[in-house]
Amino acid sequence: MRAFPATRLRRLRAQDFSRRLVREHQLSVDDLIYPVFVLEGQNQCQPVASMPGVDRLSIDLLVARAKEWVELGIPMLALFPVTPATLKSELAEEAFNPEGLTQRAVRALKAAYPELGIMTDVALDPFTSHGQDGIIDQQGYVLNDLTTSVLVKQALSHAQAGADVIAPSDMMDGRIGAIRQALEQAAQVNTLIMAYSAKYASSFYGPFRDAVGSAGNLGKGGKATYQMDPANSAEAIHEVGLDLQEGADMVMIKPGMPYLDIVWRIKQEYGAPTFAYQVSGEYAMLQAAAQNGWIDKEQVMMESLLAFKRAGADGILTYSAIAAAKLLA
Repeated sequence: MRAFPATRLRRLRAQDFSRRLVREHQLSVDDLIYPVFVLEGQNQCQPVASMPGVDRLSIDLLVARAKEWVELGIPMLALFPVTPATLKSELAEEAFNPEGLTQRAVRALKAAYPELGIMTDVALDPFTSHGQDGIIDQQGYVLNDLTTSVLVKQALSHAQAGADVIAPSDMMDGRIGAIRQALEQAAQVNTLIMAYSAKYASSFYGPFRDAVGSAGNLGKGGKATYQMDPANSAEAIHEVGLDLQEGADMVMIKPGMPYLDIVWRIKQEYGAPTFAYQVSGEYAMLQAAAQNGWIDKEQVMMESLLAFKRAGADGILTYSAIAAAKLLA
């Protein structure tokens, strides 16, 4: 490195053209995955109070709105069902109902937009009467292997409905290998798996649980016995490595911005396709600050998304995907 004044780092910052030429990371619409909430009924639109600008949509409205998203170039949607309380149970049987809400939504979206990627959430918390991500014993402990057997049925039902990407978010041990084996045996060889490999037992998920209606079922219960401890980072290396060995095509870190160090470590360690989820609590904080006039919403939104790219993420699940796509157009 040459000393000052032979080196003036501000020279390259002085004009727009030079800043653009030496910019190390770029954000594009190709980096964005849009999470959407789907509910039963016709012509139903329910705003999520804790997530300004986010709605729960019935399948007909979801398909109609997706036209604009496709035109913006959004590569993929991530579907999350709002399950009626009457269909929730101890054993989550509705999760693998071939005529379930997710399965019908997948078929409708793929029929309307065959080239649009559709990712589905594989987890049992939207379907359990207790709000946990799996089948529980009498003490409330989530049973790993029994839960995995149900997750396999759920994943197969999604793949058979036409889902392009199966995204297990449950954090059960061994579920990626079991799902991959089942997909192979069912001739679903090109169905991708994006594993929620490093999903932390975070307090940033609150608005999401309100959106899908699982917060009330969960009550004061937590998920620390299966989701990762926020204090751990080396453990994430272990989790991701196992999921890749078992057949994951892509891995995810969740939450996003508070865990950018994990994104960086995973990308550096494995070089595999790595994604991050800018979760509901992150989104809600930015929206609340913007509504109070404390930050510039658009500028902070784009800066936060660029931070994921700088940390090594190949793509980002974000509720800001549509707003960002419009700015990037």
